[in-house]
Amino acid sequence: MNRSISWMKYMAVAAVLVLVLSGCGAAGNSNSAVQASGGEQAAGQAEGGNLTYALATSPDTLDPHRSGLAVTVRAIRTIYDNLVVQLPDGSIKPWLAKEWSVSEDGKSYTFKLREDVKFHDGTPFNAEAVKFNLDRVIDPATKAANSLALIRPYSSSEVIDEYTIKVNLEQPSQAFLGNLSQALLGIVSPTAAKKYGDQLGKNPVGTGPYTFVKWDENADIVVAKNKDYNWAPATVENEGAPHIDTITFKIVPEEATRIGSVQSKQVLAAETVPPQNIAALKNDPNQQLLQANTVGLPYTLFFNLRKAPWDDVKVRQAVQSAVDVESIVKTLYLGNYERAWSALSPGILGYNASLEGSINPDINKANQLLDEQGWIKGADGIREKDGKKLTLHYVDGSPNREKRNDIAAIIQQQLKQVGIAVEVEITKDVATVIYQNWDYDLYGNSQVNSDPNALYAFYHTSAEGERPTLSGLSDPKIDKLLEQGAVETDQDKRVDIYNQIQQYLIEQAVILPIYVFPYTVAASKSVQGIKFDSLGYPLFNDVRIQP
Repeated sequence: MNRSISWMKYMAVAAVLVLVLSGCGAAGNSNSAVQASGGEQAAGQAEGGNLTYALATSPDTLDPHRSGLAVTVRAIRTIYDNLVVQLPDGSIKPWLAKEWSVSEDGKSYTFKLREDVKFHDGTPFNAEAVKFNLDRVIDPATKAANSLALIRPYSSSEVIDEYTIKVNLEQPSQAFLGNLSQALLGIVSPTAAKKYGDQLGKNPVGTGPYTFVKWDENADIVVAKNKDYNWAPATVENEGAPHIDTITFKIVPEEATRIGSVQSKQVLAAETVPPQNIAALKNDPNQQLLQANTVGLPYTLFFNLRKAPWDDVKVRQAVQSAVDVESIVKTLYLGNYERAWSALSPGILGYNASLEGSINPDINKANQLLDEQGWIKGADGIREKDGKKLTLHYVDGSPNREKRNDIAAIIQQQLKQVGIAVEVEITKDVATVIYQNWDYDLYGNSQVNSDPNALYAFYHTSAEGERPTLSGLSDPKIDKLLEQGAVETDQDKRVDIYNQIQQYLIEQAVILPIYVFPYTVAASKSVQGIKFDSLGYPLFNDVRIQP
């Protein structure tokens, strides 16, 4: 029988699609993330054509199991399918799996699979393929990224027959079934994975509505209609092959160029609309603005607790008091992004709304805390202790995604007021600086996710053995709460657990939450049928291009 995760109905508020059409005035909330872009009824029977869609950054790989970037999902959603799909109301419905049952102890799932699905290379989708995929994620040789955290606590699979598989977990997980719907656990062709090895990311093969054509590095990615497709999920209307022939994802990091390319008709759609362009797009009769709320972990600055003096809670609290987040968000995002207050975004299960308004700038408090810890201002205004300057190494990536480099520049000026010297490093090689060398004091990241169990990979001590956590937090109390939250079946108790975790992270100034990201798309009025999944990712099954 089909099983839903009951708590996920609480995500409906966050998963709701906000659709803004030019000339419509204030944004209106739709109760379904499968709402299409404007003019769906006028779409008629338009078929064919190429959708050009500008991405803000380049995907790291088209191998879903090895990707660590949200931008990758825009492309891989076209190439791969999942076992199940999550609807905007939080319920879990069939996709490649027709139905499933859960054991009484919650430690195993038995999936009955569709029997009419083939991979793009002509090989059959079956239970062996599913087992291969799940085992591949946990195989160290795969070097899995975010998918490894999503699949936890998977342990093994048993092929019952050609189209039946039993999936075993080390312990019950309230997040597991929902996580199976996420794109980074998309099903790859075992044949292709064995053939291409580490190069699967440049030669992706799935069962999705589009097949891979080519990827010109830092230029574009092209996918073409899968003419045999007939197993779309319930998040779209078109169950069969796409209406358009191809999609060309163009890599356009510079935001003015990206949005200008839509206005000049060089591309038909572009993602991540700069806040300063939103008003103009709303009033442009030839364009439309689409927006979907994202849920998970908001953009957050993580202190590296492994390094002194950031292992001192009072020094972290001084920074927390000196940084004016409200001013940063209003200045850079012009009221189009919401300020974040917690380690989780609004709308996800367990979001602690009581934290809203709890932290506000207080320069006097910041100075007092630093004085108490023996950091004294020198002649140059920078604090010193034991002959060492109070310097914060702030690392961010290039290009300037969502104005994150600008956040660093503003914080540099704000902290100078209390005697902290901020050294900003902008690098294209974030993977090496952050995840290999751990050479930072403050670094920002976010994650789209459907379950508060996402916090486990960021704050549980054991995660250090897989991919060291951004904060380096190691607290037995938090470890225990995270472990309880992963398995707790009582919804109210689960909410309380995650409320406690969020309260701790703010009180101990482990993080500085900054903003909640709305996914925005500027598109020509000729483009109809762009839809979004429950996490805010675009879907292209229903797209038509009007002449």
